[in-house]
Amino acid sequence: MSPGAAGLSRPASAVSESAFRWLAVAASAALLAFLALPFLGLLARVSPREFVARLADPAVLEALRLSLVTSGAAAVVILMLGTPLAWLLATREFRGKRLIEVLVDLPMVLPPTVAGFALLMAFGRLGIAGRSLDAFGIQLPFTTLGVVVAQVFMAAPFFVAPARAGFMGVDRRLLDAAATLRASEPFTFFRVVLPLARPALVAGVAMSGARALGEFGATITFAGNMPGSTQTMPLAVYVALQSDLDTAVVLSVLLLAMSFGLLLGLRAAPAGFLWNRPSAGSRGF
Repeated sequence: MSPGAAGLSRPASAVSESAFRWLAVAASAALLAFLALPFLGLLARVSPREFVARLADPAVLEALRLSLVTSGAAAVVILMLGTPLAWLLATREFRGKRLIEVLVDLPMVLPPTVAGFALLMAFGRLGIAGRSLDAFGIQLPFTTLGVVVAQVFMAAPFFVAPARAGFMGVDRRLLDAAATLRASEPFTFFRVVLPLARPALVAGVAMSGARALGEFGATITFAGNMPGSTQTMPLAVYVALQSDLDTAVVLSVLLLAMSFGLLLGLRAAPAGFLWNRPSAGSRGF
């Protein structure tokens, strides 16, 4: 290329890069505005004084209590059952692994009403597992326990995926060192792997808990919408939209604040707040 041609190509390239940069900024701003406007519209609908006054409404308090209890229980169940599964998927190769991965991720893309109907077919009185449960006097549909089951089903993938990534991110050399020191696999898991993967587990529990807190479709299909027993906050919003718009706004803002605070806390918390770093003078195992 001649010097003259090079001199012409540089300005053209600079203009192209500048245009690309501005295009990226404009597209990002458009999407951010699209995401923020609904939340701003919701927040503008209620004043802080009215929001605080409405929080004393027994219906709001009951829905909040039920949502916190069921989503908390669902998060605990997911942690207990999802951690071993995430560990196996991260560290083992076996036949049918891809099928299991698809099965775990399926609730994320499945329509919630379909998920609720599938739960009815499995755990309903005439379902595959429901008949056996009914013989022991256990009924899941249209009960508080059914709410937890629906939330676990829909929220489990939001824990397993980050937990698996956390386990896969553990330095293999540390596991080899533990094996060299003849540490058993349970000892290595609890003393080496689990502390190092703890940030991912904390994030997974928070994400699955937030997903359980906002679950609607599977819950209303499988557990119904009965105040005091199965009517969680999302279901209370649905009911209030038909008769009491102000209560629906308050419940929506409350859910928004809880979800926003949870996500912001995860991203803003320093590393030492979520897990303890090993000291430089520690002797390891």
